[in-house]
Amino acid sequence: MATKIIIDSASDIVKEEADELGIILIPMTIRFEDEEYLDGYNISKKEFFEKLIENSTLPKTSQINPDRFSEEFKKIVDNGDEAVVITISSKLSGTYSSAVKASAEFKDKIFVVDSLNASLGERILFNYAYRLLKQNKSASEIANELNSAKKRLHLLAMLDTLKYLRKGGRISALVAFAGEIMSIKPVIAVKNGEVKLVGKAIGSKKAGNLLNKLVNEKGIDFDMPYCVAWSGLDTKLLDKYVADSESLWKHATNEIPKCAIGSTIGTHIGPNAIGVAFFSKEN
Repeated sequence: MATKIIIDSASDIVKEEADELGIILIPMTIRFEDEEYLDGYNISKKEFFEKLIENSTLPKTSQINPDRFSEEFKKIVDNGDEAVVITISSKLSGTYSSAVKASAEFKDKIFVVDSLNASLGERILFNYAYRLLKQNKSASEIANELNSAKKRLHLLAMLDTLKYLRKGGRISALVAFAGEIMSIKPVIAVKNGEVKLVGKAIGSKKAGNLLNKLVNEKGIDFDMPYCVAWSGLDTKLLDKYVADSESLWKHATNEIPKCAIGSTIGTHIGPNAIGVAFFSKEN
């Protein structure tokens, strides 16, 4: 009996990467007015941000329905295998509920984990799951480890603009306008499965300093997966941030994994955001 990993595309893992790793990626749907795409399948992250910048209204993302999960679960169980399923936070999407509902008829074979995160946060939880898979852990063992580890998983990000939070109804138009006038750069975090505004700074340099301060307060466990990420069309801002925040990494690692933020979180934060995801050290 083999153990499989299933993950949704809110993790910003794309089809090519999933195929290379031998995992199952189930895409969410993105709709720009009358154009519909499968996230991570037939629209690249760059193409997504090009469309986001060009369009005046935000795209709509659709959760994965139970039937889509059931279809995948049945294939796995019929083959005599088992699976651990990692989903976007249950507080950000109904995808987790869909997976749980679909798993009901496959008891002791399908184990669903609510990441309580998204994007690069969900991705590094998967990275940990993949490490455990290579250690020949069972699906139930991996699920238990993930549910424990996610309590010390952190995602922090600084945004370039408040515009997309305003468009998504996360903040008022007045607050967004005042922020734009004063060049306020918000800093957000995923807390208890929800996206929260945790700080604001005037200008990118001060926002970067605030982001580093918050990361330092938590403390990165470099024995666990970690990642930095960018949203938008190029890595210029990320490269500058990594260079400016050298003190976070220089005594701990020679390699900083980087990834691109995709549509699920990208819809609400817009381009030119910088994110850091990591596990804090055990208390």
